[in-house]
Amino acid sequence: MKITVDTKVAAPIEQVWQAYTSPEDIKQWNAASDDWHTTAATVDLREGGAFSSRMEAKDGSMGFDFAGTYTKIIPHKLIEYAFGDRTAQVEFAPSPDGVGVRVTFDSESTHSVDQQREGWQAILNNFARHVEAKGRG
Repeated sequence: MKITVDTKVAAPIEQVWQAYTSPEDIKQWNAASDDWHTTAATVDLREGGAFSSRMEAKDGSMGFDFAGTYTKIIPHKLIEYAFGDRTAQVEFAPSPDGVGVRVTFDSESTHSVDQQREGWQAILNNFARHVEAKGRG
């Protein structure tokens, strides 16, 4: 089953793209809740390139690597990737008032669809806040 989350970021596409694909930025926005964080991130932004984000509970109780391979890149428009036996697509849609960012991903069976949607939406909301705050810098 595919799940879709989306947000609108009040910033130019160049800033949105940079923040989505820069390891330093990813470490600042990639968490679904305040008690988690991303401690390391790598990005080889090309088709066939690998990515990894080390996500950990701040209390050190657990962590995991969210990692995969980019399968399609269209700068400022689309990022597709595979992670395990799942895939995801990130679409960027610039408009006069910002950039729409839509993420569609394959669900997994460990967590409910609602939990997955809420977690990915929370990360995307953090992303939008991060980019907008950076823009006000």
